[in-house]
Amino acid sequence: MADPLANYHSLVAKVDDLCRGIVDRLAEAITCHPGCSSCCLAISVFPVEAAAMIEAAGRLPEGVLQQLKRHLTHWTEGEDCPLLADGQCLLYTARPIICRTHGLPILLLEGEERRIDVCPRNCQGLDHLPGEAVVDLERLNTLLAAVNALYLREFGIRLPERIPISQLVEMLP
Repeated sequence: MADPLANYHSLVAKVDDLCRGIVDRLAEAITCHPGCSSCCLAISVFPVEAAAMIEAAGRLPEGVLQQLKRHLTHWTEGEDCPLLADGQCLLYTARPIICRTHGLPILLLEGEERRIDVCPRNCQGLDHLPGEAVVDLERLNTLLAAVNALYLREFGIRLPERIPISQLVEMLP
């Protein structure tokens, strides 16, 4: 049987390459670092992202998996992302696509208007942002939605359209 997450992992690799390129291009203008978690909010994810996170959780050392389960179980609505512990993501290597772009300049479509948004801690003092240093969020979301639809259709999976990260505890090994 084919790897059900192959398309998703391919998209993640491309997004990671894109983000690395932006960070390299903008260099010192990007101040994000381990422990910087102001962008980390409680979000919901597509089922394909949830599946990748569950797969990654299954590879965690038992102690870390138990910490993740405890953290998710005791998370309270309104707090930061339920995957955060001491400012660090417990599933960093399997974090959702949107989390991979946090802090970087993103092109948003709001109604008919396009605008660039970036973490206020980043890109200070830059007069302009080159187009290749901006993530087109609409295009990225379209690709992710297509990968998710293919995942659900290929494997005959029926799940809600979005899954809150806080509910992953119910699906962990």
